[in-house]
Amino acid sequence: MALPVAIIGAGLAGISAARALMARGHAVTIFDKGRGPGGRLATRRIEAEGRKLQFDHGAQYLRAESADFATALAEAGTAPWPDAARRVGVPSMSAVPRALLGEIPCVASRHVGQITGHPGAWMLRHWDARLVRPGKPLPDTAPEEAGPFAAVLLTMPATQAREVLGQNAPSLDDALATIRYAPCWTVMASFNAPLPLPDTLRPEAHAIGWAARDSAKPGRDARQENWVIQAGPAWTRAHLELPAEAIAQPLLAALVSFSAAPLPAPFMAVAHRWRYSLLEAPLGEACLWDGAARIGYASDGCIGGRAEAAWQSGAALAAQVLV
Repeated sequence: MALPVAIIGAGLAGISAARALMARGHAVTIFDKGRGPGGRLATRRIEAEGRKLQFDHGAQYLRAESADFATALAEAGTAPWPDAARRVGVPSMSAVPRALLGEIPCVASRHVGQITGHPGAWMLRHWDARLVRPGKPLPDTAPEEAGPFAAVLLTMPATQAREVLGQNAPSLDDALATIRYAPCWTVMASFNAPLPLPDTLRPEAHAIGWAARDSAKPGRDARQENWVIQAGPAWTRAHLELPAEAIAQPLLAALVSFSAAPLPAPFMAVAHRWRYSLLEAPLGEACLWDGAARIGYASDGCIGGRAEAAWQSGAALAAQVLV
């Protein structure tokens, strides 16, 4: 019998679970606070000085160690970069989740704030995501409701999942509390001339954890000089609550240390804060499933900090639902 299932989060874990459930005939609806699927497989598009720019400001590349994930990356049309072992979406990283989502129903720009009802008949209360601020109370405006759903799967970072879960599955809440992520400040900068730097940098014990010439990736506009600079966890934590406007200059100054010559000033630079970026403490299990409550959890936080781990966790949770 086909069952209606809600998935909160349209990252790789949510998409993987949805594909597995729909392959068995279940009716799946994904809800996501973003304007499109992907989670940290994200691309920012910016117009500056009459130019249309784009930056992969989340996950920088993907690796496949399993045949299943390699097949998914091939289906999504990824290309090797900066070497044969790593792959990127074309023409953007956000193209990967869009391709893998296909025709699966996805309700975008909606923040699911509460799960109400009871096992087998769960209801989701959701708000316009533009009205919700992290760490703040839910909006006073009346939410929309969706449901009933026979099962609810949460596939966002653990801290966010706990906020939505409430008291509906206490055993999940206790386990989710053990998962920890490090934050990451990311700067997107565009220059008028090529920088005298290699396409990728991964320094050790430095303010910068990763920097890349994003416009060098396959399918991008190679005439542009677009860079993504991601701070390391220690630097990000030390500057976590600074306004975004205060982040670009110090990270651009840190980039100068890798060049033998002075670097030109960018004509555009903006920063984005990822509060849940690099996994520091995984759960150590493939997923979480409360069979009595019919609520489950999947993400890279369950297995390890890799995109492939999120994909595998979603598939593992779908298998539990199908038992």
